Amino acid sequence: MSRPRRLHPAAPPGGPPAPPVTSASAAPDTPAPARPVVPAARPESAPTLARAADETPALATHDLRLVYGAHVALKGVTLAAPPRTVTAIIGPSGCGKSSLLRSFNRMNDLVPGARATGRVRVGDLEVLDPRTDVVELRRRVGMVFQRPNPFPKTVFENVAFGLRMLGLKAATELEWRVEDSLRRAALWNEVRDRLHESALRLSGGQQQRLCIARCLAVEPDVILMDEPASALDPSATARVEELVIELKARYTLLVVTHNMQQAARISDRTAFMLDGELVELDDTRRLFTSPRHRLTEDYITGRFG
Repeated sequence: MSRPRRLHPAAPPGGPPAPPVTSASAAPDTPAPARPVVPAARPESAPTLARAADETPALATHDLRLVYGAHVALKGVTLAAPPRTVTAIIGPSGCGKSSLLRSFNRMNDLVPGARATGRVRVGDLEVLDPRTDVVELRRRVGMVFQRPNPFPKTVFENVAFGLRMLGLKAATELEWRVEDSLRRAALWNEVRDRLHESALRLSGGQQQRLCIARCLAVEPDVILMDEPASALDPSATARVEELVIELKARYTLLVVTHNMQQAARISDRTAFMLDGELVELDDTRRLFTSPRHRLTEDYITGRFG
């Protein structure tokens, strides 16, 4: 069944800046290290809060367990991401962030010995159901990786690749969809005269936005990002962060990051993971200013990690 096209550009997020972050209290017998300067998270607008309460989660897991052979990567994770929000996942290396992310498009299936139990849902689709069409699932769940991975093709053919795989052949339609995707990825003005040059000649930040455009071209429902700016310079990182905030007007985004300042800047909600468990999931501003769990406070104040 054909899916309706989204034609209108995303509206930029609004709202006043959030108040500054304050330090949480430390235990009476332990001197508290200085809390790192974490920018205050953007306050959610009233419509976003209403959607979170009223709509079916765009992404959800229930008691998700994932093992790689004898190694337990996820231990009963239950999480929900409301539609058209950005949820950041933070935690030390090896805590299961990327394994959780890859559970939503079943990329863990490619790992020998991987087994998942529990429930994973994308909208109303049961991801772990053996009857699920994995190709269609991965069209609905776009993914952007840590390092830009453009194909050794032209800029145009990189964006058109998924569309051709889906059977789109009309030249006029392909041209329109490629341009629309590049505009939504905030890249069109930089490459409009370079469409037939190799994508490998673009800068690292441009390549990452090209990969985002390639993802948007096939009209996903949700977008997963695994540390999308970790290999970029500060200027390119800022462009990707701005793009994430713009995209949430139309998509649900789940973003893994080691950068707590970045999580505070771009996300509506933040999840903290440790040793394969979801320790805390809350509004980003609350999690960074008054976490409910001592482990969360220890991590964001730098006691470990």
